[in-house]
Amino acid sequence: MSLAHSPNPIYQKFQDSLSKPSYPASLNAPERNGPQLPQCFPQLPINATPTKVAEQDLETPDNWINRNPELVRLTGKHPFNSEPRLGALFESGFLTPAHLHFVRNHGAVPQVNYEMAANWTIRVHGLVEREVTFTLQELQEKFPVVSLPVTLVCAGNRRREQNAVQKTLGFSWGAAGVSTALWTGVYLADVLDYVRPLRRQAKYVVFDGGDNLPNGPYGTSQRLSWASNKDKGMLISWAMNGLPLEPDHGFPVRVIVPGQIGGRSVKWLKRIEISDRESQHHLHFWDNKLLPTHLMPDQARAEKHWWYDPRYLINDLNVNSVIAKPDHNEKLYINRTPDENGIIASYPIRGYAYSGGGRRVTRVEVSLDQGETWTLGNIEYPEDKFREMRHQDPFYGTLDATERDTSFCWCFWTFDVSHDALASCDALMVRAMDEGLALQPRDMYWHALGMMNNWWFRVAVHRTVDDDGKFVLQFEHPTLAETGHAGWMERMKVAGEDITKPVFGEKGRDLAPRAPKQGSDEVCLTKPGISRKITLEEFKAQDRQQPWFVVNGEVYDGTPFLEDHPGGGDSMLLVAGEDASEDFFAIHSAEGKQKLAEHHIGTLVTSLTKEEPITTQSDEIFLERSRWKEVKLCTIKQINHDSYLYRFALPKRDQLLGLPVGQHVFVRLRRQDTGEMVQRAYTPVSQQGTAGFIDFLIKLYLPSALMPIGGKMTTGLHQLRIGDSVELKGPLGSFMWDGPSIALWKGIKRSIKEVGMICGGSGITPILQVLRSILQNAESETRVWVVSANKTEQDILCREELDLLFALHGKGRFKLHYALSVAPEEWPYSVGRINDVLLSEHMPRHSEHGLILACGPDAMITHAVKPGLQNMGWDIEKSLVVF
Repeated sequence: MSLAHSPNPIYQKFQDSLSKPSYPASLNAPERNGPQLPQCFPQLPINATPTKVAEQDLETPDNWINRNPELVRLTGKHPFNSEPRLGALFESGFLTPAHLHFVRNHGAVPQVNYEMAANWTIRVHGLVEREVTFTLQELQEKFPVVSLPVTLVCAGNRRREQNAVQKTLGFSWGAAGVSTALWTGVYLADVLDYVRPLRRQAKYVVFDGGDNLPNGPYGTSQRLSWASNKDKGMLISWAMNGLPLEPDHGFPVRVIVPGQIGGRSVKWLKRIEISDRESQHHLHFWDNKLLPTHLMPDQARAEKHWWYDPRYLINDLNVNSVIAKPDHNEKLYINRTPDENGIIASYPIRGYAYSGGGRRVTRVEVSLDQGETWTLGNIEYPEDKFREMRHQDPFYGTLDATERDTSFCWCFWTFDVSHDALASCDALMVRAMDEGLALQPRDMYWHALGMMNNWWFRVAVHRTVDDDGKFVLQFEHPTLAETGHAGWMERMKVAGEDITKPVFGEKGRDLAPRAPKQGSDEVCLTKPGISRKITLEEFKAQDRQQPWFVVNGEVYDGTPFLEDHPGGGDSMLLVAGEDASEDFFAIHSAEGKQKLAEHHIGTLVTSLTKEEPITTQSDEIFLERSRWKEVKLCTIKQINHDSYLYRFALPKRDQLLGLPVGQHVFVRLRRQDTGEMVQRAYTPVSQQGTAGFIDFLIKLYLPSALMPIGGKMTTGLHQLRIGDSVELKGPLGSFMWDGPSIALWKGIKRSIKEVGMICGGSGITPILQVLRSILQNAESETRVWVVSANKTEQDILCREELDLLFALHGKGRFKLHYALSVAPEEWPYSVGRINDVLLSEHMPRHSEHGLILACGPDAMITHAVKPGLQNMGWDIEKSLVVF
């Protein structure tokens, strides 16, 4: 049913109070501010509404949104997840302006125009006596309009500290994933009372967002008993700080759930279902969990039952506090000279604190001696000013917290310290307690998702003397949200210290020691009982196809793991007979190190680095198998919606790459957001014989609802800017096309007359390299069959070149076929996945002089290509090369 319209003078005043009131200020009339509040209340923040699209958004689906370019982006360009710098957030005061408010998006922001906003509806249905579809106007007319100050906090706030200990599944939030605003809307409890849930059956209220994600819209749920309780303060909200919601904050309407993690406040609200079971949305299960600390990320990904266990669901926020002033790298010049009253200058240490479930922070304590003793700080609760008087306003409706006991907002604390005391201090520490007597813990509870991190916040203090002889203190926060290495946690980790039990200064080392705990990265790399001594001669004589390699002086046999290695067998063949320590520690987790121990066979008697001096090739050839070499990014070209062409310049303009056809290179970079070193093998698409540069065609797997942290390597590539560097090493690979009709595979030369090539998506890159070499060689008589499989027509990479090669060589020598999962009506090729029928029609028959090359997703190779070829009579052990 739909509500009948009725005249409402209060609503009409609300409509008249703004110019184009239904549209965000950043998209229309940015000079607008919300209606002024009485002076007794905390005042609205000064808006600096962005008026243009940030450069980072220009090539993303959000290229219509005006955003603050100063926000720290945590997931590259897209989706948009950001926080302000801590200092800017703190100085903005109690209410955070929209342009500084943190943002958590899982995908593209729904683009809502004037007409869509005016016609936006929210369907309320399910186990109710009265199903209703509300427009926003009907909500505003039917129910009392209210405004509440509410602090929203991302469950990942302070996650970068957890990632510094060991990488979690989440991206690195700093300490500014928290913001407060004055939210205007109607109580969810009033709406539920109107639709009358079937009490004995209904248990949950399920919210559906309006975003378009791979596994359906974002959604989550609340217990009906909580949502029906007006004291919980849950709102259906359309305004923030007196202005329509901004697109990133849910325009035109969202849910606000005070006291709980931000992930419960669903944006772009479209549907409310009253149900007998909790939300079945994908991210309701696969996000916002606090998993047991022993569960490692790889295990969590592999074992689904952890995600569906209700014991690990996060709702209420935990108690937390942060030091905002002194800021990171802030300097303080110490003045120990008393003034005319005999008083030595002091410094006010300041910060914020919050708790969840409506619980009030009752104490904030500061320690100057690394937690040995604590002193109370002074707490200011600006939220209390809303309890002092009731206010009625045409826009805000009712502002009335005069009878409300719950605390939904952060508070601010101050602790004055004399310069004299600060000068002898090695660290500042803070902890808070709420009225439920929950106290921030000394030790970190690390877990695979890195959420709800609330161990003591610690700021290191460094003493120096400047050029003028003045005594200076410089402060160092644990981590920063900004990219690159910063903070005492990463500094201490590099120095080999246990950052889960940090000690600051010489005084700290005199404190009573705690029981040692093995660090998360300290994994035994050897197998018990192995005492074999392997000489350098024996090591070097080992067959490279049954690779032995060295890590930290120990020898490992990689042969049993060639088929199962996540990076492919070539990753191990590349380091056969070499010291792989640097590469191994750069890219492997603790779980990878545990697997390494299974392949331990002995200890190398003589160090490789001593016996094998590094040799370099001629300057005419760039690549070296055993040495990383730097190249600089010179151009980026977008090819389609998720693929980019990256061109890197070699050191010399006339320098050849030195990559045989059919071989790959390793690409290595350090992620700008996490500082993590990642590497992967790629095949360039630059033409053979090109001098001075190398081109890579990369399909990006960026953070999304399906993959919250995205592909490690491609996300790192997406963060690169012109002039940034990566490192290359190679060639690698067990296959090489030695032309005009000769293939060298696993050390054996074969004359090839027919080649079938099967590629999925970006798997075209190694295929294209061989295809060019065959067709562009006038002496070659080899015939080629190519099948390129993709999701949509727009996903087909290098199609223009493939079609050109087909036009030039297609008469009897080159057969080209495409397959799409989703195809247009007039599509002349195959529709659907690769299967036996497609392979039998578009691949060559088995022959002694035939070969099949394939590159694509593991599922395609394992479940379609291999069995399909076997059914055609191919011996896949001898005749199938998988890149």
